[in-house]
Amino acid sequence: MNALPSATRPRSEFNDRLLLQRIVQGDRQAFEELYVNYHRRLARFLMRLAPRYELAEEIINDTFWIVWQKAGQFRGASQVSTWIMGIAYRRALKLLKSERSHHAAEQLDCLDRELMEDEPAKAKEMQDWIAEGLRELPLEQRMAIELAYGMGYSLEEIADIMNCQITTVKARMYHAREKLRHSLPRLGGLQADEIPREDP
Repeated sequence: MNALPSATRPRSEFNDRLLLQRIVQGDRQAFEELYVNYHRRLARFLMRLAPRYELAEEIINDTFWIVWQKAGQFRGASQVSTWIMGIAYRRALKLLKSERSHHAAEQLDCLDRELMEDEPAKAKEMQDWIAEGLRELPLEQRMAIELAYGMGYSLEEIADIMNCQITTVKARMYHAREKLRHSLPRLGGLQADEIPREDP
């Protein structure tokens, strides 16, 4: 596993790599530290997708069991956070599909802030419409939207997490937004041309 000097990587990434190196050596304290560092981030992502808190926790536990077992297989091609999120994504995809869980997404803080800025008083109502629209999306499209808007990952990082080409990520996000363009007017009484459109 390659660990670059702290001068060339953000401190958090450098620390994550050091923790992984210690985990490879069987250091349970390092494992617990990494778990604490990532639990909230993973829970925030998964609770928008999983229908129950218990299922989100199951996915997190499965993810870290894999991290414990496979820390030595991390080769440094991506950031540690992207590697861990990729594991969580695959576990979530498997479990959520097996439960046919297309009833996820509690509420996005904001899918597209431009929708909110003009009429702040209607922000909560709009969030409800967006959350309902997200529940109607296919799982992989919804996860791409959540990773981008909810977690702030770049297209390149989402491609690593989802183990696909950037063009696939772009296509999923494009189709998701197009579906939202049609579902949001129906859910909230908006006109279709009020929803921003994005080229593929």
